[in-house]
Amino acid sequence: MSTVPSRVLRFHETGEPLEVLREERIEIADPPGGTVRVRAVATGLNPADWELCRGFMPGALPRGIGYDVAGVVEAVGDGVDPEAVRIDDVVFGTADFLRQPSAGAADVVLVNNWSHVPAGLDPVRAATLPMVVQTAAWTLEVMELKPGATLLVHGAGGMVGYAAVQIALKRGVRVVATAGPTFTADLEGFGARVTGYGDGMVDRVRALTKGADVDLVLDTPRPSPGTLPDLIALAGGDPRRVVTISNHAEARALGARVNIDELRPGRTPLTVLLAEYASLAARGTFRLPIAKTYPFEQWRDAVRLSLSGNPHGKVVLLPGREEPSA
Repeated sequence: MSTVPSRVLRFHETGEPLEVLREERIEIADPPGGTVRVRAVATGLNPADWELCRGFMPGALPRGIGYDVAGVVEAVGDGVDPEAVRIDDVVFGTADFLRQPSAGAADVVLVNNWSHVPAGLDPVRAATLPMVVQTAAWTLEVMELKPGATLLVHGAGGMVGYAAVQIALKRGVRVVATAGPTFTADLEGFGARVTGYGDGMVDRVRALTKGADVDLVLDTPRPSPGTLPDLIALAGGDPRRVVTISNHAEARALGARVNIDELRPGRTPLTVLLAEYASLAARGTFRLPIAKTYPFEQWRDAVRLSLSGNPHGKVVLLPGREEPSA
């Protein structure tokens, strides 16, 4: 077995991200069966990374952060079809942060689900896709949307909501969205009817629907206690027509649905989603905005922006091979 050195971001105890994350240098082994090892070009950061630091989905420590990654294949594990992926291919996909001592925020990454980066798509943009597309697409599948239904996406200025609007519209669903001013023009350009958050939101949504209830609600903001009763009211008072990705405890208390409680085998395979949405992104018919990119050594600034709650797009780290010291 051979190993290669890599800078990594990981934590040895749980807590607030900027307090527990460390930049370290470790050795990354050959890829286990069914995985590939890539030299990372870009790593997309997500709110879920910070929840991992705080103890969500507990596992053996130390562990890394960073689920989304794009890079160049440098080793292929046993059992991987040699005709499907080869050394030097440019791929994007997901880091195995549950079973490995590091994850996507690293120079060298073990990737367990991947697709090729198609012509016309920058690998940095490819690295914004996996977790957002997976969360939005699988949650909409759980909701069993039907063409012609009216969906309210609450929090469409966040990346899962932003993606869900595009996915739902492509499926023939009528979409009403709540969002701040940053992405209102984008969302309206996709075909959604958009209003702002905050006081009076219920009345503004009802004005857009001409007083009618919406069929389903997707609640996507970071935890925002107190909003679910209004969303349930907009869904005709039926909490089972509301699905949240973030307000878990409140949703369970009110009888609303939590996406992770219902994500079972049988959804569209992640590799299929990756290929589909990379192709759409390459053609310009699906996109996620990038708030800012940071070189790896500025990871603290990247974390701060993501933790701010309003990064206005995806935050992306740009790892890469370090120059050898003299």
